[in-house]
Amino acid sequence: MKKFESTRIIHSNKIKKIIEENYRIKTIEIDHSIEALPGQFLMVWIPGVGERPMSIGNNDPLTISVANVGKVSGKMHELKEGELISYRGPFGNPFTLPQNGKRILVIGGGYGVVPIYFLAKVAKENGAGVYSVIGGRTERDIVWEKQLFMVSTETFITTDDGSRGKKGTVLVEAEWLIKEKKIDHVYTCGPEKMMEAVAKLCKEYDVACEVSLERYMKCGVGVCGSCAVDGKLCCQDGPVFTGEEALSISDFGKRKRDATGRLEDI
Repeated sequence: MKKFESTRIIHSNKIKKIIEENYRIKTIEIDHSIEALPGQFLMVWIPGVGERPMSIGNNDPLTISVANVGKVSGKMHELKEGELISYRGPFGNPFTLPQNGKRILVIGGGYGVVPIYFLAKVAKENGAGVYSVIGGRTERDIVWEKQLFMVSTETFITTDDGSRGKKGTVLVEAEWLIKEKKIDHVYTCGPEKMMEAVAKLCKEYDVACEVSLERYMKCGVGVCGSCAVDGKLCCQDGPVFTGEEALSISDFGKRKRDATGRLEDI
């Protein structure tokens, strides 16, 4: 009971800084720090509007990034520095932290780079070698590049249209990095089709892989079942899954449920 009660505690703290990353993404730094691990998430609450799961980009100061894609995120974009923001958490299973001396490849697509940065930062602090790939549709979609560059041995950019970095998907950089840099472990977060491709690539080269799966969540504590995938709950069994686990999920890279519970193509 105590564990469940702790998940219901809502924290409210002031927004210390807001950064406009691009045309649809804002980063919010909160005047607070928490004990959290890379890959975990918060349930951010906007009174009178609702809650939304948000990946943690940093734990000190507590940092999240939000894309303006819906009702809750739209209201979050209206928040100002100095105002209060409320949240519960952290929740979920985190990424496996790499050991000292290991070489890892982190791959972020769009705002999926946010939790990937948190992992890369901690991995570097733990003595791992970090290689990074950031993917986007265009150069306007590349975010958190400077942050990731600061904690990586090398950072590579890809865009679908070639407006920044190498033209193509993240695979155009990921495959040669896996082979040439003798990567021990790959971590990825972003569009699901991208993560599916990365997981398949890692399976081909027999490299350990972890993905961060996004699903619609109402509670974050395994009660409502809205984030169920093939008998697993994304909020409890995930959001981080191994590449093999993700590839075994029937809807992975294909479909997910909207707020009404209806399946929609990805």
